[in-house]
Amino acid sequence: MDEYPLSGLESHPRRFKAHWFKSFSWLEYSPEVDAAFCLPCYLFSRKSSPFTSGGFRNWKKLALVAAAKEVVDVHAFFLSLSNIINVVCSCKRNDELRSAYATEISHLVATNQIETGRGANQIGTLKRSGDTRWSSHFNSICSLLRMFGAITSVLEDLATNGSTYSQRGDATYALKSLLSFDFVFILHMMKEIMGITDKLCQALQQKSQDILNAMHLVSSTKSLIQQLRDSSWGALLEKVSSFCNDHAIQIPDMGASFSDIIRSRRKKDVVTVEHHYRVDIFTSVIDFQLKELNSRFSEQATELLILSTSLDPKDVFKLFSVCNICNLVKNFYSLDFSEQEKIQLDYELQHYELDVVKAPDF
Repeated sequence: MDEYPLSGLESHPRRFKAHWFKSFSWLEYSPEVDAAFCLPCYLFSRKSSPFTSGGFRNWKKLALVAAAKEVVDVHAFFLSLSNIINVVCSCKRNDELRSAYATEISHLVATNQIETGRGANQIGTLKRSGDTRWSSHFNSICSLLRMFGAITSVLEDLATNGSTYSQRGDATYALKSLLSFDFVFILHMMKEIMGITDKLCQALQQKSQDILNAMHLVSSTKSLIQQLRDSSWGALLEKVSSFCNDHAIQIPDMGASFSDIIRSRRKKDVVTVEHHYRVDIFTSVIDFQLKELNSRFSEQATELLILSTSLDPKDVFKLFSVCNICNLVKNFYSLDFSEQEKIQLDYELQHYELDVVKAPDF
């Protein structure tokens, strides 16, 4: 087919990609149901799975941005982030931002607060983020943190000297958001989370997939996210507090009672400020990330994909493994082989591993 049908959300429709056939030799596509199948599994396996029964048609990418936005405070953060970038990134203001950033760097170098060297302290611009691309959000957050002082200066100038009330009002609103503890806390938190998950998201977006590498990245990403949840709260809070002190941002009393409009109207139990940031935001966001990762890459699915790479003929069966193939049969296709066939398979694969290299067309 020249083009495959679109499906999914109207705002972000997805479709099957023809180049996947080159990446996955086992793949088969059914135009009748607009779904992908594992051809060998469909023909020979008696075990039901999306690749053998109804077909797989969830073309969405890993939805970590949407998962993070399940936490209301994070959703509000991304709205503020977008607004700040839009206010600052007009053509004229962008020039002012670069100038302010250059001035800030010169001051930091002069006072020995940062080191100089080749490639260091290059003058960049504030990155706009896309709606769904995780890396674009990560780039926006990193550039905003890097240029925070310069952005503050530009917004302060615009809030005071803007040519219209609209410019002054927009800049004032953006500045209040930028200099709030809420914004700074989530800014640092999302940088840590996105820094861990960015490599996986980029790997999954590549046209030519290295399944084994991607699955190892899934495992390491889950582990690092869990470590962040379990043992990094103190370090994060210390980093945020230090940043706030450097930029004259008020830090709330973590032991005080937390209250906002929603909590007070619903008469929820009284919690501390620290509980709000640690449990309601930090832990909740990470739990949504883990939930998304686990729903897309369960331990069973990850193991299946890793073991299946042993059948990949790429690079002269570089990943061929007798042990992995036997485990694949044992763990996922046990009903398709008799006990005697399982015993014989081990020896047959050992013969194959030695004999195949002697074939004339190998």
